[in-house]
Amino acid sequence: MADRRQETLLIDPGGRARIWCRECGRELTDPISRQRRLGAECDSEPRTGHDRHDVDQDPIPGL
Repeated sequence: MADRRQETLLIDPGGRARIWCRECGRELTDPISRQRRLGAECDSEPRTGHDRHDVDQDPIPGL
């Protein structure tokens, strides 16, 4: 009787997931584009190299 076992699938553990732009569907390679899920051409926000989120806070009492 023939051997009917399924072949072992080789998965590259070091490979990164492929991510596509939400607008145009092209594959993204830039780290910022991959994080935002939008290509540089489709993203309306300026690219500054880092995302910054400032929060107004009250001063810590005693300092």
